[in-house]
Amino acid sequence: MPLVRIERRTRMSAEEAWRRLTDWERHARHVPFTRITVLTTPPTRVGTRFTARTGVGGAGFDDPMEVVRWEPPSAGRPGRCRVEKRGRVVLGWAETEVSPEADGALVVWSEEVRLRGAPRPLDAPTAWVGRLLFGRVVSGLLDR
Repeated sequence: MPLVRIERRTRMSAEEAWRRLTDWERHARHVPFTRITVLTTPPTRVGTRFTARTGVGGAGFDDPMEVVRWEPPSAGRPGRCRVEKRGRVVLGWAETEVSPEADGALVVWSEEVRLRGAPRPLDAPTAWVGRLLFGRVVSGLLDR
């Protein structure tokens, strides 16, 4: 699976960056033709499940995900969240780390993504598209 890594610095606090990055439904504002439905009751924790539905009209696919690590930032420590993709089309995982800094926070988003059945030669183009898409999502979520 191709690994995508996005880094962004922000002047907002680590806690605010974390809140924005883990507002699952808000992600859909930055991914074309996608809506996200959280399937479990708040607050987010290990075991929280949500599905991103991407498509137009009746054509599309679901990307079901589950939070398997949930450690919000606190007392100057970084926050870490890991989500595993549990779908029939999209496989992999995403990890978000939000570290407090003197003038804000450092966000590192890492993701391994693979389309089920896609041949290995598609890894490079998948990673390229992933960098564009996930970079757009992270930047959009951190915009004021």
